[in-house]
Amino acid sequence: MSLSVPPASPALALASASPRRSELLRQIGVSFSVIEHQVDEAIRPAELPQDYVQRLALEKARSAQALLPRSALPVLGADTIVVCAGQILGKPGDREDAMRMWRLLSDTEHQVYSAVAICQGERSEGRMSCTQVRFRALSAQDCERYWASGEPAGKAGAYAIQGLGALFVQSMVGSYTGVVGLPLFETAQLLAAFGVPTALDAGPRSP
Repeated sequence: MSLSVPPASPALALASASPRRSELLRQIGVSFSVIEHQVDEAIRPAELPQDYVQRLALEKARSAQALLPRSALPVLGADTIVVCAGQILGKPGDREDAMRMWRLLSDTEHQVYSAVAICQGERSEGRMSCTQVRFRALSAQDCERYWASGEPAGKAGAYAIQGLGALFVQSMVGSYTGVVGLPLFETAQLLAAFGVPTALDAGPRSP
């Protein structure tokens, strides 16, 4: 049952063109607008994965904020990375890159770090989730068919848990929405801190 209809005017600016993040915000009834921007996503020397993902989430929020008027809405930035055996697995450059990632992920556990940050004016706050995900053993046929589906392109770690990639997941401990791309528990904490309402804040609709 739907709880409420988000207000027409946005209460938040989203510094991401990801359809998955937009879908998750709509799921909890947040009214928002999307701000297109660019940031350098290169990892710094000796930067730890958890530091990298939190830095990028904040830099994305700040980058989008710079495009808005000074009295603008809060801006939300997010970033998600897959880490296996100490290696950050980004988006696959091609088929061979995806195959390399799946060989690492097959029959083992990896971590998905998902960070979110909100900034408004000089104020900024961030949160991060870490989810443990274990893949079953992947056959060469599994990998070839998954690549042929087109789904792995543009996905961190070359898989999408909300799609066919779920067939590879043997177990998971942590935030499902964090693996999708926006940890909703941590996001809700930040939204509340910045006064951005969700559908629950609006209460149920009248019959």
